[in-house]
Amino acid sequence: MGYRITKVYTRQGDTGETRLGGGQKVGKDSTRIEAYGTVDELNSTHGIVLAFDPHPKIKDSLNTIQHHLFRMGGDLCLLEEEKQKWQVPVIEEKHVSYLEQLIDTLNNELEPLEEFILPRGTTAASFLHQARCVCRRAERVAVRLSHEESINPLVLKYLNRLSDALFVLARYENHQKGLSEPYWDKNR
Repeated sequence: MGYRITKVYTRQGDTGETRLGGGQKVGKDSTRIEAYGTVDELNSTHGIVLAFDPHPKIKDSLNTIQHHLFRMGGDLCLLEEEKQKWQVPVIEEKHVSYLEQLIDTLNNELEPLEEFILPRGTTAASFLHQARCVCRRAERVAVRLSHEESINPLVLKYLNRLSDALFVLARYENHQKGLSEPYWDKNR
C-alpha cells in the first residue's frame, strides 16, 4: 500500500461511519474500529514513555514495538479475505518471538518477584504500567472481534505477550534507575 496523505479531513466520517482499509463502510462504533483504535491508543502511550527518556534498552524496544503496533493496525483494518489483495504487512510469529526474547533477556537482570508490585516508579515506568493496562484492553477488544469475525490469530498472541513485556519493561526501568520494587501490602 502506497498511501500519501494529502488532506487530514475528508468529511466522510461526519455521520458516524468510516471505511476499512478495503473500502467497506462500517460504523465508527464497530468492534473492528474499536480494536485498531485501541491499538493506536496503545502505540501513543509508548510515545509518552519515550518522552520521559527511559533506559536505552527500553527506548530501542519501544521503537521496535511501535512499528509492530502500526503493522497491527493495518492488519486489523482489513478483513482477512482482503489481505492477499492488498498485501498489507501483518503480525507474524517473528514479532511474537521478538517479545519473548525481550522478556527473557530483561527478566534475567531482575530479581524474582516475591509479591505483587504496585504500578509506579519513575515517570517512564509508571507510563509503561499504563501502557500495559491499555494493552490488556486492546487484547480484550481483539478477542471480542475474533468472536464476531475472522482475524489474524497472531494479533491475540502478540497482545498477550506485549502486556507481559510492558510489565517487565516497567520493572527494568525502575531497576535501572535504582528504585526498589513497591510491593503490595495485603494488610492495608
